Amino acid sequence: MVKIQHFSTKQSILPAAALVLLVPALLFNLGLVAFYDDEAIRALVALEMQTSGNYISPTLFGELYYNKPPLYNWILLAVFEATGQNNEFTSRAVTVFFLLLYALSVYQWMKPRHGLVTALALLTCGRILFWDSMLGLIDICFSWVIFLMFMLVFQKGEKQEYGQLFFWSYLLAAIGYLLKGLPAVLFLGTTLLTYFIWQKKTKRLFSWMHAAGAMIFISIVGGYYYLYARQNGLAEIIQTVFHESAKRTFIEYGWTDTVRHLFTFPFEMWYHFLPWTLLFICFFRKDFFKILKENKFITWNALLFLTTLLPFWASVEVYPRYLFMHVPLLFSVFFYFYYKNKKENGWQAKTVEMVFFAASCVAIVLALFPLGWEQAKDVPYRIPKSIGLAALSALFSYLYFRWKNQRMIVFALVLLTTRISYNFFILPSRLKIECSTLVRQTTLQAAKMANEHPIYIYKNSLGFQPLTGYYFTRETGHILKKDFGEIKKDAFYLVHPGNYDASIFKKYGEVKIKWKCGTLWFMKKRLLRIKSNFFKN
Repeated sequence: MVKIQHFSTKQSILPAAALVLLVPALLFNLGLVAFYDDEAIRALVALEMQTSGNYISPTLFGELYYNKPPLYNWILLAVFEATGQNNEFTSRAVTVFFLLLYALSVYQWMKPRHGLVTALALLTCGRILFWDSMLGLIDICFSWVIFLMFMLVFQKGEKQEYGQLFFWSYLLAAIGYLLKGLPAVLFLGTTLLTYFIWQKKTKRLFSWMHAAGAMIFISIVGGYYYLYARQNGLAEIIQTVFHESAKRTFIEYGWTDTVRHLFTFPFEMWYHFLPWTLLFICFFRKDFFKILKENKFITWNALLFLTTLLPFWASVEVYPRYLFMHVPLLFSVFFYFYYKNKKENGWQAKTVEMVFFAASCVAIVLALFPLGWEQAKDVPYRIPKSIGLAALSALFSYLYFRWKNQRMIVFALVLLTTRISYNFFILPSRLKIECSTLVRQTTLQAAKMANEHPIYIYKNSLGFQPLTGYYFTRETGHILKKDFGEIKKDAFYLVHPGNYDASIFKKYGEVKIKWKCGTLWFMKKRLLRIKSNFFKN
Protein backbone atom coordinates (compact mmCIF):
# COMPACT_ATOMS: atom_id res chain seq x y z
CA MET A 1 0.00 0.00 0.00
CA VAL A 2 1.27 3.48 -0.86
CA LYS A 3 1.55 5.58 2.28
CA ILE A 4 -0.02 9.01 1.93
CA GLN A 5 2.53 10.40 4.36
CA HIS A 6 5.33 9.95 1.87
CA PHE A 7 7.17 13.26 1.50
CA SER A 8 7.04 13.44 -2.29
CA THR A 9 3.29 12.76 -2.18
CA LYS A 10 2.78 15.62 0.22
CA GLN A 11 4.92 17.85 -1.94
CA SER A 12 2.64 17.28 -4.91
CA ILE A 13 -0.74 17.06 -3.14
CA LEU A 14 -0.55 20.22 -1.06
CA PRO A 15 0.35 22.72 -3.83
CA ALA A 16 -2.28 21.11 -6.07
CA ALA A 17 -4.88 21.40 -3.33
CA ALA A 18 -3.97 25.05 -2.81
CA LEU A 19 -4.37 25.81 -6.53
CA VAL A 20 -7.76 24.09 -6.63
CA LEU A 21 -9.02 25.93 -3.54
CA LEU A 22 -7.77 29.31 -4.71
CA VAL A 23 -10.25 29.42 -7.59
CA PRO A 24 -13.48 29.37 -5.53
CA ALA A 25 -11.82 31.16 -2.61
CA LEU A 26 -10.82 34.21 -4.64
CA LEU A 27 -13.46 34.27 -7.37
CA PHE A 28 -16.78 32.93 -6.14
CA ASN A 29 -19.31 35.76 -5.53
CA LEU A 30 -16.51 38.27 -6.16
CA GLY A 31 -18.85 40.71 -7.88
CA LEU A 32 -21.89 40.11 -5.71
CA VAL A 33 -21.65 43.05 -3.31
CA ALA A 34 -21.74 46.59 -4.69
CA PHE A 35 -18.62 48.75 -4.74
CA TYR A 36 -17.26 50.50 -1.67
CA ASP A 37 -16.34 54.17 -1.98
CA ASP A 38 -12.62 53.81 -2.77
CA GLU A 39 -13.35 51.04 -5.27
CA ALA A 40 -15.92 53.26 -6.94
CA ILE A 41 -13.35 56.07 -7.26
CA ARG A 42 -10.95 53.82 -9.16
CA ALA A 43 -13.67 52.46 -11.44
CA LEU A 44 -15.33 55.84 -11.99
CA VAL A 45 -12.08 57.59 -12.95
CA ALA A 46 -11.37 54.83 -15.50
CA LEU A 47 -14.93 55.03 -16.78
CA GLU A 48 -14.74 58.81 -17.22
CA MET A 49 -11.50 58.38 -19.16
CA GLN A 50 -13.30 55.96 -21.46
CA THR A 51 -16.31 58.26 -21.81
CA SER A 52 -14.34 61.45 -22.44
CA GLY A 53 -11.55 59.90 -24.51
CA ASN A 54 -8.98 61.79 -22.41
CA TYR A 55 -6.47 59.31 -20.97
CA ILE A 56 -3.95 61.86 -19.67
CA SER A 57 -6.06 63.97 -17.30
CA PRO A 58 -8.09 61.87 -14.82
CA THR A 59 -11.43 63.34 -13.79
CA LEU A 60 -14.07 62.64 -11.17
CA PHE A 61 -17.58 63.93 -11.86
CA GLY A 62 -16.04 65.74 -14.81
CA GLU A 63 -13.61 67.70 -12.63
CA LEU A 64 -9.85 67.14 -12.62
CA TYR A 65 -8.82 64.43 -10.17
CA TYR A 66 -5.37 65.02 -8.70
CA ASN A 67 -5.06 62.48 -5.89
CA LYS A 68 -3.61 59.55 -7.85
CA PRO A 69 -1.64 59.20 -11.11
CA PRO A 70 -3.45 57.37 -13.92
CA LEU A 71 -1.68 54.01 -14.39
CA TYR A 72 -4.11 51.87 -12.43
CA ASN A 73 -7.00 53.54 -14.22
CA TRP A 74 -5.37 52.61 -17.54
CA ILE A 75 -5.11 49.00 -16.37
CA LEU A 76 -8.77 48.92 -15.37
CA LEU A 77 -9.77 50.54 -18.63
CA ALA A 78 -7.77 47.98 -20.63
CA VAL A 79 -9.55 45.16 -18.78
CA PHE A 80 -12.95 46.77 -19.33
CA GLU A 81 -12.20 47.10 -23.05
CA ALA A 82 -10.78 43.58 -23.39
CA THR A 83 -13.63 41.84 -21.59
CA GLY A 84 -16.45 44.12 -22.69
CA GLN A 85 -17.55 44.11 -19.05
CA ASN A 86 -17.48 47.07 -16.68
CA ASN A 87 -18.69 45.91 -13.29
CA GLU A 88 -17.68 44.86 -9.80
CA PHE A 89 -16.35 41.47 -10.87
CA THR A 90 -14.00 42.70 -13.59
CA SER A 91 -12.67 45.50 -11.39
CA ARG A 92 -12.00 43.14 -8.49
CA ALA A 93 -10.65 40.41 -10.76
CA VAL A 94 -7.77 42.79 -11.55
CA THR A 95 -6.92 42.76 -7.84
CA VAL A 96 -7.04 38.95 -7.78
CA PHE A 97 -4.76 38.79 -10.83
CA PHE A 98 -2.12 40.99 -9.21
CA LEU A 99 -2.47 39.17 -5.90
CA LEU A 100 -1.67 35.88 -7.62
CA LEU A 101 1.29 37.48 -9.42
CA TYR A 102 2.45 38.81 -6.07
CA ALA A 103 2.17 35.38 -4.43
CA LEU A 104 3.97 33.75 -7.37
CA SER A 105 6.79 36.30 -7.04
CA VAL A 106 7.06 35.60 -3.32
CA TYR A 107 7.23 31.88 -4.07
CA GLN A 108 10.01 32.40 -6.63
CA TRP A 109 12.11 34.62 -4.38
CA MET A 110 11.66 32.61 -1.17
CA LYS A 111 12.11 29.10 -2.59
CA PRO A 112 13.37 26.45 -2.26
CA ARG A 113 12.88 26.25 1.50
CA HIS A 114 10.06 28.61 2.46
CA GLY A 115 8.64 29.76 -0.86
CA LEU A 116 5.32 27.92 -0.85
CA VAL A 117 4.45 28.54 2.78
CA THR A 118 5.35 32.25 2.60
CA ALA A 119 3.30 32.72 -0.57
CA LEU A 120 0.31 30.94 0.99
CA ALA A 121 0.67 32.98 4.17
CA LEU A 122 0.51 36.17 2.10
CA LEU A 123 -2.67 34.95 0.42
CA THR A 124 -4.30 33.82 3.66
CA CYS A 125 -3.41 36.50 6.20
CA GLY A 126 -6.62 37.92 7.63
CA ARG A 127 -6.60 41.37 6.08
CA ILE A 128 -5.96 40.12 2.56
CA LEU A 129 -8.03 36.92 2.60
CA PHE A 130 -11.19 38.36 4.16
CA TRP A 131 -11.08 41.92 2.91
CA ASP A 132 -8.65 43.40 0.39
CA SER A 133 -8.58 40.44 -2.00
CA MET A 134 -12.27 41.20 -2.57
CA LEU A 135 -11.80 44.90 -3.36
CA GLY A 136 -10.86 46.67 -6.59
CA LEU A 137 -8.10 48.87 -5.15
CA ILE A 138 -4.57 49.89 -6.15
CA ASP A 139 -2.67 48.62 -3.14
CA ILE A 140 -2.03 44.96 -3.97
CA CYS A 141 -0.73 45.86 -7.43
CA PHE A 142 1.41 48.65 -5.98
CA SER A 143 2.76 46.37 -3.23
CA TRP A 144 3.76 43.75 -5.79
CA VAL A 145 5.76 46.33 -7.76
CA ILE A 146 7.51 47.58 -4.62
CA PHE A 147 8.24 44.03 -3.45
CA LEU A 148 9.93 43.31 -6.79
CA MET A 149 12.07 46.39 -6.23
CA PHE A 150 13.05 45.14 -2.76
CA MET A 151 14.12 41.78 -4.12
CA LEU A 152 15.97 43.04 -7.19
CA VAL A 153 18.01 45.52 -5.18
CA PHE A 154 19.26 42.66 -3.02
CA GLN A 155 19.80 40.22 -5.89
CA LYS A 156 21.64 42.64 -8.16
CA GLY A 157 23.58 44.08 -5.26
CA GLU A 158 24.82 40.67 -4.17
CA LYS A 159 25.93 39.94 -7.74
CA GLN A 160 27.56 43.40 -7.87
CA GLU A 161 25.50 44.21 -10.96
CA TYR A 162 25.01 47.81 -9.92
CA GLY A 163 23.96 49.08 -13.31
CA GLN A 164 21.06 46.63 -13.35
CA LEU A 165 20.32 47.38 -9.70
CA PHE A 166 19.73 51.06 -10.43
CA PHE A 167 17.98 50.34 -13.71
CA TRP A 168 15.40 48.01 -12.17
CA SER A 169 14.92 49.95 -8.96
CA TYR A 170 14.23 53.23 -10.75
CA LEU A 171 12.09 51.58 -13.43
CA LEU A 172 9.92 49.89 -10.80
CA ALA A 173 9.81 53.08 -8.75
CA ALA A 174 8.55 54.96 -11.81
CA ILE A 175 5.83 52.35 -12.32
CA GLY A 176 4.99 52.59 -8.63
CA TYR A 177 4.83 56.38 -8.85
CA LEU A 178 2.38 56.24 -11.74
CA LEU A 179 0.28 53.90 -9.62
CA LYS A 180 0.27 55.75 -6.30
CA GLY A 181 2.52 58.79 -6.33
CA LEU A 182 5.18 59.80 -3.81
CA PRO A 183 5.15 56.64 -1.63
CA ALA A 184 7.08 54.94 -4.44
CA VAL A 185 9.85 57.53 -4.11
CA LEU A 186 9.92 57.01 -0.35
CA PHE A 187 10.32 53.25 -0.80
CA LEU A 188 13.01 53.74 -3.44
CA GLY A 189 15.10 56.08 -1.33
CA THR A 190 14.76 54.02 1.84
CA THR A 191 15.59 50.76 0.05
CA LEU A 192 18.72 52.09 -1.64
CA LEU A 193 19.98 53.77 1.53
CA THR A 194 19.30 50.64 3.58
CA TYR A 195 21.17 48.35 1.23
CA PHE A 196 24.24 50.49 0.59
CA ILE A 197 24.66 51.61 4.19
CA TRP A 198 24.24 48.01 5.34
CA GLN A 199 26.86 46.85 2.84
CA LYS A 200 29.10 49.87 3.55
CA LYS A 201 29.09 50.81 -0.12
CA THR A 202 27.56 54.27 0.00
CA LYS A 203 29.99 55.47 -2.70
CA ARG A 204 27.86 53.56 -5.20
CA LEU A 205 25.12 56.09 -4.58
CA PHE A 206 27.31 58.74 -6.22
CA SER A 207 28.11 56.76 -9.35
CA TRP A 208 27.14 57.46 -12.95
CA MET A 209 25.06 54.28 -12.89
CA HIS A 210 22.90 55.77 -10.17
CA ALA A 211 22.48 58.94 -12.22
CA ALA A 212 21.52 56.85 -15.25
CA GLY A 213 18.90 55.01 -13.21
CA ALA A 214 17.50 58.30 -11.95
CA MET A 215 17.17 59.48 -15.55
CA ILE A 216 14.93 56.50 -16.28
CA PHE A 217 12.60 57.60 -13.50
CA ILE A 218 12.68 61.22 -14.63
CA SER A 219 12.03 60.25 -18.24
CA ILE A 220 8.97 58.13 -17.43
CA VAL A 221 7.38 60.29 -14.75
CA GLY A 222 8.51 63.54 -16.36
CA GLY A 223 7.15 62.37 -19.71
CA TYR A 224 3.72 61.88 -18.21
CA TYR A 225 3.73 65.26 -16.48
CA TYR A 226 4.86 66.93 -19.70
CA LEU A 227 1.78 65.58 -21.45
CA TYR A 228 -0.39 66.51 -18.48
CA ALA A 229 1.00 70.06 -18.29
CA ARG A 230 0.14 70.67 -21.93
CA GLN A 231 -3.51 70.22 -21.00
CA ASN A 232 -3.82 71.55 -17.46
CA GLY A 233 -0.64 73.02 -16.01
CA LEU A 234 1.18 71.58 -12.99
CA ALA A 235 0.63 73.90 -10.02
CA GLU A 236 -2.51 72.24 -8.68
CA ILE A 237 -1.41 68.65 -9.17
CA ILE A 238 2.00 69.17 -7.54
CA GLN A 239 0.37 70.78 -4.53
CA THR A 240 -2.09 67.89 -4.23
CA VAL A 241 0.60 65.21 -4.56
CA PHE A 242 2.55 66.64 -1.64
CA HIS A 243 -0.59 67.24 0.41
CA GLU A 244 -1.63 63.60 -0.08
CA SER A 245 1.69 62.51 1.42
CA ALA A 246 1.74 65.00 4.31
CA LYS A 247 -1.89 64.77 5.41
CA ARG A 248 -1.37 61.50 7.33
CA THR A 249 1.45 62.85 9.52
CA PHE A 250 1.70 65.04 12.63
CA ILE A 251 1.45 68.04 10.29
CA GLU A 252 -2.26 67.25 9.93
CA TYR A 253 -3.02 65.50 13.24
CA GLY A 254 -0.70 67.08 15.80
CA TRP A 255 1.61 65.49 18.32
CA THR A 256 -1.00 64.01 20.66
CA ASP A 257 -2.53 61.70 18.06
CA THR A 258 0.91 60.93 16.65
CA VAL A 259 2.33 59.80 20.01
CA ARG A 260 -0.78 57.70 20.68
CA HIS A 261 -0.38 56.10 17.25
CA LEU A 262 3.25 55.18 17.98
CA PHE A 263 2.03 52.93 20.79
CA THR A 264 -1.06 51.46 19.13
CA PHE A 265 0.32 50.88 15.64
CA PRO A 266 2.23 47.60 16.32
CA PHE A 267 -0.78 46.00 17.99
CA GLU A 268 -3.20 47.10 15.26
CA MET A 269 -1.00 45.71 12.51
CA TRP A 270 -0.40 42.50 14.46
CA TYR A 271 -4.18 42.04 14.64
CA HIS A 272 -4.85 42.71 10.96
CA PHE A 273 -2.36 40.13 9.72
CA LEU A 274 -3.41 37.29 11.98
CA PRO A 275 -3.16 34.34 12.21
CA TRP A 276 0.39 34.30 10.87
CA THR A 277 1.58 37.09 13.15
CA LEU A 278 1.28 34.59 16.02
CA LEU A 279 4.60 33.27 14.74
CA PHE A 280 6.11 36.32 16.42
CA ILE A 281 6.66 34.21 19.52
CA CYS A 282 9.34 32.30 17.60
CA PHE A 283 11.47 35.44 17.99
CA PHE A 284 11.59 34.88 21.76
CA ARG A 285 15.04 33.37 22.05
CA LYS A 286 18.35 34.59 23.44
CA ASP A 287 20.28 33.90 20.25
CA PHE A 288 17.82 35.79 18.00
CA PHE A 289 20.39 38.08 16.40
CA LYS A 290 22.95 35.30 16.04
CA ILE A 291 20.45 33.10 14.19
CA LEU A 292 19.26 36.04 12.09
CA LYS A 293 22.77 36.87 10.89
CA GLU A 294 23.33 33.30 9.70
CA ASN A 295 21.15 33.98 6.65
CA LYS A 296 21.96 37.14 4.71
CA PHE A 297 18.72 37.17 2.72
CA ILE A 298 16.60 36.88 5.86
CA THR A 299 18.71 39.59 7.47
CA TRP A 300 17.97 41.83 4.49
CA ASN A 301 14.25 41.16 4.76
CA ALA A 302 14.22 41.95 8.48
CA LEU A 303 16.32 45.09 8.09
CA LEU A 304 14.30 46.38 5.16
CA PHE A 305 11.06 45.65 6.97
CA LEU A 306 12.14 47.89 9.83
CA THR A 307 13.53 50.78 7.80
CA THR A 308 10.64 50.98 5.34
CA LEU A 309 8.04 50.58 8.09
CA LEU A 310 9.24 53.55 10.15
CA PRO A 311 7.53 56.27 8.05
CA PHE A 312 4.22 54.44 8.40
CA TRP A 313 4.74 53.95 12.11
CA ALA A 314 5.12 57.73 12.42
CA SER A 315 2.01 58.46 10.30
CA VAL A 316 -1.33 58.60 12.06
CA GLU A 317 -3.71 57.72 9.24
CA VAL A 318 -2.37 54.38 8.04
CA TYR A 319 -4.54 51.60 6.67
CA PRO A 320 -3.32 48.00 6.73
CA ARG A 321 -3.41 47.83 2.93
CA TYR A 322 -0.59 50.38 2.82
CA LEU A 323 1.70 47.73 4.34
CA PHE A 324 1.16 44.79 2.01
CA MET A 325 4.67 45.08 0.55
CA HIS A 326 6.02 44.45 4.06
CA VAL A 327 4.06 41.25 4.62
CA PRO A 328 6.33 38.73 2.81
CA LEU A 329 9.41 40.39 4.31
CA LEU A 330 8.13 39.77 7.83
CA PHE A 331 6.60 36.38 7.09
CA SER A 332 9.85 35.10 5.61
CA VAL A 333 11.58 35.93 8.89
CA PHE A 334 8.75 34.30 10.83
CA PHE A 335 9.05 31.03 8.96
CA TYR A 336 12.84 31.08 9.09
CA PHE A 337 12.70 31.14 12.89
CA TYR A 338 9.71 28.82 13.12
CA TYR A 339 11.45 26.02 11.22
CA LYS A 340 14.66 26.59 13.19
CA ASN A 341 12.66 26.33 16.40
CA LYS A 342 10.71 23.30 15.19
CA LYS A 343 13.93 21.49 14.36
CA GLU A 344 15.07 22.14 17.92
CA ASN A 345 11.70 20.95 19.29
CA GLY A 346 11.25 24.34 20.97
CA TRP A 347 8.21 25.47 22.94
CA GLN A 348 7.55 28.38 20.57
CA ALA A 349 6.83 26.19 17.53
CA LYS A 350 4.76 23.80 19.65
CA THR A 351 2.66 26.67 20.97
CA VAL A 352 1.94 28.03 17.51
CA GLU A 353 1.04 24.58 16.21
CA MET A 354 -1.39 23.95 19.08
CA VAL A 355 -3.13 27.28 18.48
CA PHE A 356 -3.38 26.64 14.75
CA PHE A 357 -4.75 23.14 15.35
CA ALA A 358 -7.41 24.58 17.66
CA ALA A 359 -8.26 27.14 14.97
CA SER A 360 -8.58 24.32 12.42
CA CYS A 361 -11.08 22.56 14.67
CA VAL A 362 -13.02 25.80 15.11
CA ALA A 363 -13.16 26.08 11.31
CA ILE A 364 -15.11 22.81 11.21
CA VAL A 365 -17.73 24.24 13.57
CA LEU A 366 -17.90 27.51 11.64
CA ALA A 367 -18.52 25.62 8.40
CA LEU A 368 -21.56 23.98 10.05
CA PHE A 369 -22.91 27.23 11.48
CA PRO A 370 -25.01 28.14 8.38
CA LEU A 371 -27.16 25.04 8.97
CA GLY A 372 -28.90 26.86 11.80
CA TRP A 373 -28.36 30.45 10.70
CA GLU A 374 -31.51 32.26 9.64
CA GLN A 375 -29.62 34.65 7.33
CA ALA A 376 -28.31 31.74 5.27
CA LYS A 377 -31.62 29.96 4.70
CA ASP A 378 -31.99 31.33 1.15
CA VAL A 379 -28.52 30.23 -0.01
CA PRO A 380 -28.92 27.56 -2.72
CA TYR A 381 -27.75 24.07 -1.67
CA ARG A 382 -27.04 25.38 1.82
CA ILE A 383 -26.95 21.97 3.51
CA PRO A 384 -24.57 20.14 1.10
CA LYS A 385 -22.32 23.21 0.89
CA SER A 386 -22.07 23.50 4.66
CA ILE A 387 -21.54 19.80 5.29
CA GLY A 388 -19.06 19.51 2.41
CA LEU A 389 -16.94 22.41 3.64
CA ALA A 390 -17.03 21.07 7.19
CA ALA A 391 -15.85 17.68 5.92
CA LEU A 392 -13.05 19.35 3.98
CA SER A 393 -11.98 21.31 7.06
CA ALA A 394 -12.07 18.08 9.08
CA LEU A 395 -9.87 16.35 6.49
CA PHE A 396 -7.33 19.17 6.62
CA SER A 397 -7.41 19.15 10.42
CA TYR A 398 -6.62 15.43 10.32
CA LEU A 399 -3.76 16.00 7.87
CA TYR A 400 -2.52 18.84 10.06
CA PHE A 401 -2.34 16.42 12.98
CA ARG A 402 -0.61 13.69 10.97
CA TRP A 403 1.72 15.63 8.64
CA LYS A 404 3.84 17.35 11.24
CA ASN A 405 6.39 18.83 8.84
CA GLN A 406 3.70 20.31 6.58
CA ARG A 407 1.47 21.85 9.21
CA MET A 408 1.80 25.47 8.11
CA ILE A 409 0.84 24.66 4.53
CA VAL A 410 -2.10 22.51 5.63
CA PHE A 411 -3.30 25.30 7.91
CA ALA A 412 -3.27 27.67 4.93
CA LEU A 413 -5.62 25.21 3.19
CA VAL A 414 -7.94 25.40 6.20
CA LEU A 415 -8.01 29.18 5.83
CA LEU A 416 -8.80 28.94 2.12
CA THR A 417 -11.66 26.58 2.92
CA THR A 418 -12.98 29.08 5.46
CA ARG A 419 -12.87 31.81 2.82
CA ILE A 420 -14.97 29.62 0.50
CA SER A 421 -17.51 29.26 3.28
CA TYR A 422 -17.42 33.04 3.71
CA ASN A 423 -18.14 33.46 0.00
CA PHE A 424 -21.05 31.04 0.11
CA PHE A 425 -22.81 32.33 3.20
CA ILE A 426 -21.52 35.68 4.49
CA LEU A 427 -21.39 37.63 1.23
CA PRO A 428 -25.06 36.95 0.38
CA SER A 429 -26.06 38.06 3.88
CA ARG A 430 -24.03 41.26 3.47
CA LEU A 431 -25.78 41.90 0.18
CA LYS A 432 -29.08 42.07 2.07
CA ILE A 433 -27.96 44.59 4.69
CA GLU A 434 -25.40 46.80 2.90
CA CYS A 435 -26.63 50.29 2.03
CA SER A 436 -24.55 50.05 -1.14
CA THR A 437 -27.02 47.43 -2.39
CA LEU A 438 -29.82 50.02 -2.20
CA VAL A 439 -27.55 52.61 -3.82
CA ARG A 440 -26.93 50.31 -6.77
CA GLN A 441 -30.56 49.23 -7.05
CA THR A 442 -32.12 52.71 -6.90
CA THR A 443 -29.46 54.24 -9.15
CA LEU A 444 -30.03 51.64 -11.85
CA GLN A 445 -33.78 52.18 -11.60
CA ALA A 446 -33.37 55.96 -11.95
CA ALA A 447 -31.02 55.59 -14.93
CA LYS A 448 -33.57 53.36 -16.64
CA MET A 449 -36.35 55.85 -15.87
CA ALA A 450 -34.34 58.68 -17.46
CA ASN A 451 -34.56 56.83 -20.79
CA GLU A 452 -31.58 58.63 -22.39
CA HIS A 453 -32.54 62.04 -21.00
CA PRO A 454 -29.52 63.84 -19.46
CA ILE A 455 -28.99 63.55 -15.71
CA TYR A 456 -27.28 66.20 -13.57
CA ILE A 457 -26.43 66.82 -9.94
CA TYR A 458 -28.35 69.87 -8.78
CA LYS A 459 -25.62 72.15 -7.41
CA ASN A 460 -23.91 70.34 -4.49
CA SER A 461 -26.75 67.92 -3.74
CA LEU A 462 -24.68 64.76 -4.14
CA GLY A 463 -21.50 65.71 -2.29
CA PHE A 464 -18.65 63.22 -2.71
CA GLN A 465 -20.44 59.98 -3.57
CA PRO A 466 -18.40 58.14 -6.23
CA LEU A 467 -20.58 55.03 -5.91
CA THR A 468 -23.61 56.93 -7.23
CA GLY A 469 -21.49 58.59 -9.90
CA TYR A 470 -20.13 55.27 -11.13
CA TYR A 471 -23.48 53.56 -11.62
CA PHE A 472 -25.08 56.57 -13.33
CA THR A 473 -22.09 57.06 -15.64
CA ARG A 474 -21.92 53.38 -16.52
CA GLU A 475 -25.64 53.07 -17.26
CA THR A 476 -26.10 56.32 -19.17
CA GLY A 477 -22.76 56.54 -20.99
CA HIS A 478 -22.43 60.17 -19.86
CA ILE A 479 -20.35 61.69 -17.08
CA LEU A 480 -22.50 62.76 -14.12
CA LYS A 481 -21.75 66.45 -13.49
CA LYS A 482 -22.94 69.27 -11.25
CA ASP A 483 -25.22 71.89 -12.75
CA PHE A 484 -25.28 75.38 -11.24
CA GLY A 485 -26.93 77.02 -14.24
CA GLU A 486 -30.45 77.37 -15.49
CA ILE A 487 -32.57 74.26 -15.01
CA LYS A 488 -33.05 72.33 -18.23
CA LYS A 489 -36.61 71.21 -18.88
CA ASP A 490 -35.69 67.89 -20.53
CA ALA A 491 -33.12 66.83 -17.91
CA PHE A 492 -33.38 64.87 -14.67
CA TYR A 493 -31.71 66.17 -11.51
CA LEU A 494 -30.47 64.62 -8.30
CA VAL A 495 -31.74 67.01 -5.63
CA HIS A 496 -31.07 67.06 -1.90
CA PRO A 497 -34.48 68.07 -0.49
CA GLY A 498 -33.00 69.15 2.83
CA ASN A 499 -30.51 71.57 1.30
CA TYR A 500 -32.39 73.02 -1.66
CA ASP A 501 -35.89 74.18 -2.51
CA ALA A 502 -37.43 71.30 -4.43
CA SER A 503 -40.70 73.08 -5.21
CA ILE A 504 -39.48 74.02 -8.68
CA PHE A 505 -39.10 70.33 -9.51
CA LYS A 506 -41.44 67.42 -9.98
CA LYS A 507 -40.42 64.27 -8.13
CA TYR A 508 -40.13 61.05 -10.13
CA GLY A 509 -38.38 58.82 -7.62
CA GLU A 510 -35.73 58.49 -4.93
CA VAL A 511 -32.07 57.52 -5.10
CA LYS A 512 -30.15 56.20 -2.11
CA ILE A 513 -26.62 57.45 -1.45
CA LYS A 514 -23.90 55.85 0.68
CA TRP A 515 -23.45 58.77 3.08
CA LYS A 516 -25.55 57.81 6.14
CA CYS A 517 -27.68 55.82 3.69
CA GLY A 518 -29.35 59.10 2.81
CA THR A 519 -31.84 59.86 0.06
CA LEU A 520 -31.85 62.22 -2.92
CA TRP A 521 -34.90 62.98 -5.00
CA PHE A 522 -34.84 62.17 -8.69
CA MET A 523 -36.63 65.13 -10.29
CA LYS A 524 -37.39 67.15 -13.40
CA LYS A 525 -38.26 70.80 -13.82
CA ARG A 526 -41.89 71.44 -13.00
CA LEU A 527 -43.80 72.80 -15.99
CA LEU A 528 -45.91 75.83 -15.10
CA ARG A 529 -49.56 75.69 -16.03
CA ILE A 530 -50.83 79.02 -17.43
CA LYS A 531 -54.45 79.67 -16.60
CA SER A 532 -56.56 81.26 -19.35
CA ASN A 533 -60.16 82.56 -19.61
CA PHE A 534 -60.02 82.62 -23.42
CA PHE A 535 -62.47 79.76 -23.96
CA LYS A 536 -64.86 80.54 -21.12
CA ASN A 537 -66.96 82.96 -23.14
